[in-house]
Amino acid sequence: MAQYGPRLVVPIDLKKKPWAQKHPLHNRWHPAIPAVEEVRGGEVFRVEMVDFSGGGITKDYSAEDIKYADPSIRLVVSIDIKKKPCEQKLPLHNRWHPRIPPVAEVKAGEIFRVEMVDWTGGVIKDDNSALDVHYLSGPIRVLDEDGVPAKPGDLLVVEICNLGPLPGDEWGYTATFDRENGGGFLTDHFPCATKAIWYFEGIYAYSPHIPGVRFPGLTHPGIVGTAPSMELLNIWNERERQVEENGLQTLKLCEVLHSRPLANLPSTKGCHLGKIKKGTPEWERIATEAARTIPGRENGGNCDIKNLSRGSKIYLPVFVEGANLSTGDMHFSQGDGEVSFCGAIEMSGFLELKCEIIRGGMKEYLTPMGPTPLHVNPIFEIGPVEPRFSEWLVFEGISVDESGRQHYLDASVAYKRAVLNAIDYLSKFGYSKEQMYLLLSCCPCEGRISGIVDSPNAVATLAIPTAIFDQDIRPKTKLPVGPRLLRKPDVLRCTYDGNLPITKNPSATM
Repeated sequence: MAQYGPRLVVPIDLKKKPWAQKHPLHNRWHPAIPAVEEVRGGEVFRVEMVDFSGGGITKDYSAEDIKYADPSIRLVVSIDIKKKPCEQKLPLHNRWHPRIPPVAEVKAGEIFRVEMVDWTGGVIKDDNSALDVHYLSGPIRVLDEDGVPAKPGDLLVVEICNLGPLPGDEWGYTATFDRENGGGFLTDHFPCATKAIWYFEGIYAYSPHIPGVRFPGLTHPGIVGTAPSMELLNIWNERERQVEENGLQTLKLCEVLHSRPLANLPSTKGCHLGKIKKGTPEWERIATEAARTIPGRENGGNCDIKNLSRGSKIYLPVFVEGANLSTGDMHFSQGDGEVSFCGAIEMSGFLELKCEIIRGGMKEYLTPMGPTPLHVNPIFEIGPVEPRFSEWLVFEGISVDESGRQHYLDASVAYKRAVLNAIDYLSKFGYSKEQMYLLLSCCPCEGRISGIVDSPNAVATLAIPTAIFDQDIRPKTKLPVGPRLLRKPDVLRCTYDGNLPITKNPSATM
């Protein structure tokens, strides 16, 4: 299997003394100290190191540090990237249901590690094919320090202590599905399946399929959530069934954005329920009830908040005993909205988490917005770590669709216009529109609802950091002269063989 990411040139074994390492360490400068490894110019390589004392100072509450303290974090869910989701040591799941049993147990205050596959379970490969559902690690049962499990009505505090790609699997992808297979936010404009591969150099990502672009990633999990109760699960299934059955006739928004399934109802097809064995009566019953993981809901789930990185906290409502925490859908980077649907830089990865339990916290901190106490939403606390950019190019959209039709304070139509405006503009700088569609889905761009009260137009904006490009993309008084050559290679793509209508902008430049 191909190896990705930097080559490890100096490894460290934390259980060994400095002089017992594979490459013995040194603590002096001298020209005669021989080199332990060799690297080449332009190569990305990794050097591990001990703390300055060589492990002599420990985390013991003592000033007499003479013993080595093992600082390892307990791995509660491990992943073998060579195996399928159903073959993992602790089987993964891709549905929400209160009866999916926990695979591990942790205590409040403990820092623990969870590994995860990319959201497709390894279906999409690092190859030249564009034809390629959320697989979650967990559930994890959470206890307090006295061994008492979290209870319905509590608030589970999940702190992200550390995260990153799995070692040896440092690559990712951004894609759009075929319109007949789910599409994306702009699938009526871009109906074909496409894919771009990304490689990582430390905190930076670059793609051979979108040349001339490089940016730091803000790594985060797309999904963090607790298990629903049966009552909440029934609420989800009923309201989403109503949208699926009546949406086109009752929701004006769908007239413009009906380009994907209105909802994704419970289905046994492709269903994985963790430790519940497929083919048993229990599996058959639960598979027909279990909620799909595609949308975010009251339990958190697939919220795709790009700023939930190191130092962030998620305050999740607890609906079942033990909370049954699950996570997955790891992203190296994502733009606000994840507009291409498979649209972050998707990857396998790990999280190091710490949980606390606020007893009775749902009632104290989460006000229900609906007919039952279950109609609540999580609270998110953004961490202090993120890329810093000083210059942005901002594109505006209003609630007027491509046909010129006015919509009333419709922020989705406005954001669609903002994204289309940005794609059309950036395609003037040597890129295909498909390249820019994928880029705006995964680069650290900022989406905003800038105005929502001035009828009839909502105003949405999309801000793009100019520093991610290797050229100046700002408007200039002197226009470029001559042909604008398309940058090669382009994104990987398939043909569209469906018969759904394609939206065309009559004033588009290309």
